Amino acid sequence: MMKYRSASRGVIAASLTGALALAGCASADPEPEATGGTGATGATGAAGTANAVPDGPRVALTYEGGVLVLDATTLDVLGDFDSEEFTRLNAAGDGRHIFLTTSEGFQVIDAMEPALTDVVVEADKAAHVVRHAGRTVLYDDATSDTFIFSTADLLNMDGELPDAEIVPGTDPHHGVSVVLEDDTLITSVGDADGRTGIRVLDTNRNEVAASDECPGVHGEGTLKDEVVVFGCEDGVLVYENGEIFKLDAPDEYGRTGNAYVSETSAIMVGDYKDDPDAEGYLLNKIVLVDTEARTLEVVALPDGVEYTWRGIARGPQDEALIIATDGSVHVVDPETGDITDSWQIIEAWDGPEQWQNPHPAIVVNGDIAYVTEPAANTVHALDLTTGTVIASAELDQTPNEIAIATG
Repeated sequence: MMKYRSASRGVIAASLTGALALAGCASADPEPEATGGTGATGATGAAGTANAVPDGPRVALTYEGGVLVLDATTLDVLGDFDSEEFTRLNAAGDGRHIFLTTSEGFQVIDAMEPALTDVVVEADKAAHVVRHAGRTVLYDDATSDTFIFSTADLLNMDGELPDAEIVPGTDPHHGVSVVLEDDTLITSVGDADGRTGIRVLDTNRNEVAASDECPGVHGEGTLKDEVVVFGCEDGVLVYENGEIFKLDAPDEYGRTGNAYVSETSAIMVGDYKDDPDAEGYLLNKIVLVDTEARTLEVVALPDGVEYTWRGIARGPQDEALIIATDGSVHVVDPETGDITDSWQIIEAWDGPEQWQNPHPAIVVNGDIAYVTEPAANTVHALDLTTGTVIASAELDQTPNEIAIATG
């Protein structure tokens, strides 16, 4: 496979169209998240036809040892590709490509062809991918370097990755970065002993703000007006227009590890764990963070309504959608935390023994939610305007992770 490599670690690239600075993205970390040189070395390999018009959408699903690409309307299997035993999926944000996280780095799937290409953004521990403000940002846990791509440039690659800015990290840790409209870069801070907070870098990549008040920082989301939230083990850290502030959890240990956001809403929906010794991965509380009112509220879900980090998505009206252990998709009003509707979609299920194990997941594209049912080797398409399943497909494999290429 051809690789995408940075050059010397001593120099930071001046722009996306010129030389590279250092970067990367993170891999199958034991903690889940739904990531100066000269000369950008492009990768070559099969990546479809440049400037081809996508005609998706497509659904990508991992399974043990491979990845499927489905037509999002019919759920027919269009492609089936061998890969590693456990891989992860992240949409590139260009509507066409999906990053498959492997031991080599971020391997590019062309969901429209479909094809598992030979193009790889090399990273020793590839994981988090963040899409915002026309950039696709990858993070390498092994180096804490950040790759910044123009999302539009990714769409038109023809077997060769576009140039990227690579921003070198400091101490390796399981982290994440996001770039805002004005080119401000916000990146996590941590080292081998733990994660502590965030740094804010200006367009010259000089630090202009920082906070160490976010133990165990994990999970990032960008809300309305580019307010950025990060989960902590004792609340949530918020960046807004140059200011960093903390919203404390009501419990001494009140961990939010994933932020489920909409860029048209000021309210973050997050997962919430208040018992550090609890076994398993099921949760029965969510956290609502109103960044305009600067409030944090923990909401207990009804008995029997439990979920994992794969089980929450935001809908077209900014509602939260939870695929719970009772087999229903529950619609939650983020303003109040009330469940406003519930639709039985799959059979009741138990939590996974390990977070990597297949268990139900939900993703949304427009008015359609896609829900996996690993126990039945099935994926369902749910019309969010009616609450009815409009398509289902039984697969030859057990689906695990899921991502959408919007077309």
